[in-house]
Amino acid sequence: MQTPTITTIVRMIEALPEPAQNQILEHLREYVSDMQDEAVWDELFQKTKPKLEQSARQARKQIEQGLSTPMDQNRR
Repeated sequence: MQTPTITTIVRMIEALPEPAQNQILEHLREYVSDMQDEAVWDELFQKTKPKLEQSARQARKQIEQGLSTPMDQNRR
């Protein structure tokens, strides 16, 4: 199904010479790939969010109880 947005994009690209069209295609491929990667990360984050929140609560509790020590950035 072609939406009005897609129709507008196609018209804009068709008005350009073929080398420019090819350059736009490459940029779009990279952009769409990046968007797909972000969607995967967003999904993974949503799946792990409850565990991350639980870990953060636990860490705060340990800090409040004095059960933690500051991380030594110089330690190897």
